Amino acid sequence: MGDRAVRISNPDRVYFDEPRVTKLDIVNYYLSVGDGIVRALRERPCMLHRYPDGVYSGGAEGEKIYQKRLPKGAPDWVESVQVRFPSGRSADELCVTELAAVAWAVQMSTVEFHPWHSRRANTEQPDELRIDLDPQPGTGLAEARRVGGVVQEVLGELGWTGWPKTSGNRGLHIYVRIRPDWTFTDVRRAALAFAREIERRVPDLATTAWWKEERGERVFVDFNQNARDRTIASAYSLRGRPGALVSAPITWDELSDVESEDLTIRTVPPRFAELGDLHAGIDDVAVGIEPLLEWAERDARDHDLGDAPYPPNYPKMEGEPMRVQPSRAKKRSAAE
Repeated sequence: MGDRAVRISNPDRVYFDEPRVTKLDIVNYYLSVGDGIVRALRERPCMLHRYPDGVYSGGAEGEKIYQKRLPKGAPDWVESVQVRFPSGRSADELCVTELAAVAWAVQMSTVEFHPWHSRRANTEQPDELRIDLDPQPGTGLAEARRVGGVVQEVLGELGWTGWPKTSGNRGLHIYVRIRPDWTFTDVRRAALAFAREIERRVPDLATTAWWKEERGERVFVDFNQNARDRTIASAYSLRGRPGALVSAPITWDELSDVESEDLTIRTVPPRFAELGDLHAGIDDVAVGIEPLLEWAERDARDHDLGDAPYPPNYPKMEGEPMRVQPSRAKKRSAAE
């Protein structure tokens, strides 16, 4: 790790029972995909998912800590950036600039890395549009793959490059590099317009319904992952799930038959050694989101589709509809 030395305490502590994965195994995993994990995290505020007692160890599931603030005791070479949350509060978050910082975070019991979609040079203006395909009950990765094919089709029509990866669970993530010229509100609005276009093309397979009771057995295209302080496991991040799965970059050619269970702490390092970082070119081109903002205007004008609800921890946003489940809204209306 260059000229940095990171001491790993309790290297034999078991973090996963099956396969047996120790703390040192996790450090060595991240070293093996070093270029990829640093590229995915570089200069981004990063939330850590820490498991001080392991993820699944001794037959028990360990406590999960969502660490937004940089843990105390960080070496002076570990960098951070101050960010502001929807609550109005702020904190200094880890900002990875070198591989040693990743190893230090693992020493602090980190398993998952969840970066923002903006960088510290301007944390308020994202440089990444995130398309999160989240299968709902009754659906799975097979359905997400089919929706992913539609995403690829729409991106191709826009002339944009999408960078797909597995979520490390049942879903898929596709990233698009954008110019950092817009606010989180703008980028989320663009993501909602994109999601609605996907829903329009395959309404029986994809949905943008925020309320779970309205989604049915479809894949939710989660536009709200583009709001401020919403984070997704990075490319090459381990997931705190059985099997030590990885949120792994894939090629579009692999999309039709990829299986999350095939991409683990054991299989991704040799794959990386053979293929390199499949997201190596992600920073080469950044696009403007003007076409999606035009779609948003069209949806509002021609289809009476305004904004959609934000997550509950956000302040009420301008133009946002009521945050009331449709079933409750109907009951309230009937009572009146």
